[in-house]
Amino acid sequence: MAETKQEFLERTKKYWNPGKTTDWQKFGVDLVIDRREGYYLYDMDGKRLIDVHLNGGTYNLGHRNPEVVAAVKEGMKYFDIGNHHFPSLMRTHVAQMLEECTPEGLKYTIYASGGGEAIDIALKCARHATQRRKLICIDHCYHGHTGLAVQVGDDRFSKLFLSDAPAHEIVKVPFNDLDAMLREIRVGDAACVIIETIPATYGFPMPNEGYLAAIRNECEKYDTLFIVDEVQTGLMRCGELWGIDTYGVVPDILVTGKGLSGGIYPIGAVVVNERAGAWLKEDGWGHMSTFGGAELGCIAAAKVLEISQRSEVRSMVHYTSRYMRNGLELLRKNYPEFFIGIRQRGVVMGLEFNHPEGAVHVMKALFNNGIWAIFSSLDPKVLQFKPGVLVNKQLCDDILNRLETALGQAQASAFRDRTKVQKNYTARNQKDEQFANAA
Repeated sequence: MAETKQEFLERTKKYWNPGKTTDWQKFGVDLVIDRREGYYLYDMDGKRLIDVHLNGGTYNLGHRNPEVVAAVKEGMKYFDIGNHHFPSLMRTHVAQMLEECTPEGLKYTIYASGGGEAIDIALKCARHATQRRKLICIDHCYHGHTGLAVQVGDDRFSKLFLSDAPAHEIVKVPFNDLDAMLREIRVGDAACVIIETIPATYGFPMPNEGYLAAIRNECEKYDTLFIVDEVQTGLMRCGELWGIDTYGVVPDILVTGKGLSGGIYPIGAVVVNERAGAWLKEDGWGHMSTFGGAELGCIAAAKVLEISQRSEVRSMVHYTSRYMRNGLELLRKNYPEFFIGIRQRGVVMGLEFNHPEGAVHVMKALFNNGIWAIFSSLDPKVLQFKPGVLVNKQLCDDILNRLETALGQAQASAFRDRTKVQKNYTARNQKDEQFANAA
């Protein structure tokens, strides 16, 4: 007899991750991903979902992109993971591609097996270059779960494992609070400022005009390196190859991952300027990663970089950005009390709702209507809404139509929830008042 979904989920809780599996069930999402193709996912029960979560941009080019799959299949005739100690045809080829397509002055590529490890490398580069320990980052940011990466992320993830660092080593300031940021830089003892070009897990709040440029300029004055985390905003998602390009700012270090893999083979990369990469000449053995820059991963990355830089892909992202924005604005007018904001840079979008967990309600309604999107875990009133860079007009229309239906359902659910909470609050107050009067 075939295993039912419920039986499988119980087995998952027994052997994999009971907390996460149970949480999804509480949210009303019992997704078990089976087949996947393009921008579609299929649940194990056959239900089809349009994927606008993309696992943080991992599936920027779609699931199992035929060109990336073909390149890796062909590469497997000659390559495997490779040996990280020795020069490699594919590692050098992709490093050269990255030098040519990243902001001016970025030169060397250091490979990782994923974004978190890449962030660790970037921070180590900054500490070596400046001989300083202090790191400046953003409140409610997210850079991964490895050693240093989790320390410069939100406390939710670092404190769980006693990985939070002392205040003299890690300083966190509010996003878009330029005065607070400049005060910390001017102390003059920080190795770097690390920032997501647009903070993803915090719901994609957009940088104020001039914010990133001002941070970069102040870093230069105080001998502090400027690191941009482009794991979710890079690879044409913002309308140019790197999100930072759209703000006209040149970093000392750029970190990429997720989509660089094509969703086929794990890989992350750190691209550094001459100063940040000085340790590569001093002691090239300083960082080692057995799976960092795996040659099959480099084959996937080379194809991803080639596709992402095609002029027609850039044009399509600009078209999709405008088309989706127009559609979203119309929907916002239909639900003005609930759907209150659109945060957007290219196909990086955050939809803001007038309810502290509005995006949770919308996520569930979208799931029931055939779309997979996810709420921002550090700001659950905002839905991460991220179409891929290769979506066409027909798919955009399908997404917008399903979203319209879901918004009506989510608004009813959220306001019903709010009314219930308010009634409970009022009832408690009345009981407290009666008790006080009796006393």
